[in-house]
Amino acid sequence: MRHIVGFKVRKSIKIAPGVRLNVSHKNLGLSAGVRGARVSVNTNGRTTRTVGIPGTGISHTSTTTSGRRSSSSARAAQQPRPVQPPKPKTVKPGLTAPAWEKQLFKQIQGVPDASVIHGIGQQNPSVAPTAAMVEVLRVVGPSADAERGRVLLGWLFDIGYDPSTDPFISKYLEAAEISIPVATGITADMRWDRQAMGLFVAELEQTSGNVTRAIAVVESLEPTTVAAVSLAELYGEAGRWADIVDITNGLTNDDIAATFLLIQRGTALREQGYFEAARESLKEALRIRSRPSELRHLALVARGHTYLAEGKKAMARKDYERVLADNAEFPGLREMLAAAAS
Repeated sequence: MRHIVGFKVRKSIKIAPGVRLNVSHKNLGLSAGVRGARVSVNTNGRTTRTVGIPGTGISHTSTTTSGRRSSSSARAAQQPRPVQPPKPKTVKPGLTAPAWEKQLFKQIQGVPDASVIHGIGQQNPSVAPTAAMVEVLRVVGPSADAERGRVLLGWLFDIGYDPSTDPFISKYLEAAEISIPVATGITADMRWDRQAMGLFVAELEQTSGNVTRAIAVVESLEPTTVAAVSLAELYGEAGRWADIVDITNGLTNDDIAATFLLIQRGTALREQGYFEAARESLKEALRIRSRPSELRHLALVARGHTYLAEGKKAMARKDYERVLADNAEFPGLREMLAAAAS
């Protein structure tokens, strides 16, 4: 099994400052950033609850609404959607500012023209990365042009560009935030920087079917909790169960993101036929009873699947019924119960 340098979900994996994970029912994981960060859980509707992560001082008050989610797939539901462009700052270019700066400034003030922005970059190769990022922020994001975004952001990532250190972006645009689907049902709200750009590139590549490229991008990022969550799903999609186990070795249930990753670990172990090890991982995921009920439901279902794979239908049914007692609308639960009863 190939060793993934840096990606070990122990002390080296951190919750990135300013990051929020927003979660829905399909796969569930929570993390948070600075104080006041929002955490939401969607399961057959919308649930926002008070969630605290030890040592961070983060919490959020809950409200609940009911209702079924549409039948469209979770991955399709996370296709790029239009986003608000960052607001321009009040500062303006000085009289001695270079022509390209004044031209690009006009594009962030008025209605942007992608061809003009692209032309500025072509005429001034040294600022082509800045022009490309302006196109991403002002044109691609608001129009949700996934393919153009994949091309531009992929190129920017490959050349080592970091929007957070771009003088033009910092000078003329307010700090922008992007909502990035990092796994099925999980989005991370992050400030635009190289880490966010890489995660977004990976999502666009995954959506385009380029899972190998997506994995390579995430593996090159700083090993944060958000990156680990993204990588766990990508490895799962590629059938690289051993690599999921590798990046989660030594993991304990210290926070809500770790709970999510333990569920992924249990699934990966089950897929490799290590049923007892899978149940141990899921036992650890269920150890903290104060975790959101939606997260516990996923762990119970994963353990039920493990019991079912072992032929222990009565035990599987017991876990499924625990979910039924709390949420009869859990997706696919009736079929799971039927499989355990047959």
